[in-house]
Amino acid sequence: MSESKTTLQSARRWVVEHKLRTVGCLWLSGITGSIAYNWSRPTMKTSVRLIHARLHAQALTLAALVGAAAVEYFDGKNAGE
Repeated sequence: MSESKTTLQSARRWVVEHKLRTVGCLWLSGITGSIAYNWSRPTMKTSVRLIHARLHAQALTLAALVGAAAVEYFDGKNAGE
């Protein structure tokens, strides 16, 4: 049990130290996955595929920024203890 807790803590520490890299990687993986998914749908035009990929990536980026803000908030709260 303590090993998984230390793994979680080390992952959290890495995210705190590399916030922008985490958001960038999430954005890149999101747009790549969205393009791959949309490309498998032959009835869509290329412009619509790209627009959908961009919208999905924006939603993932917002979610990642909210997550990074939550990590920063809770990290600041726990640092005072």
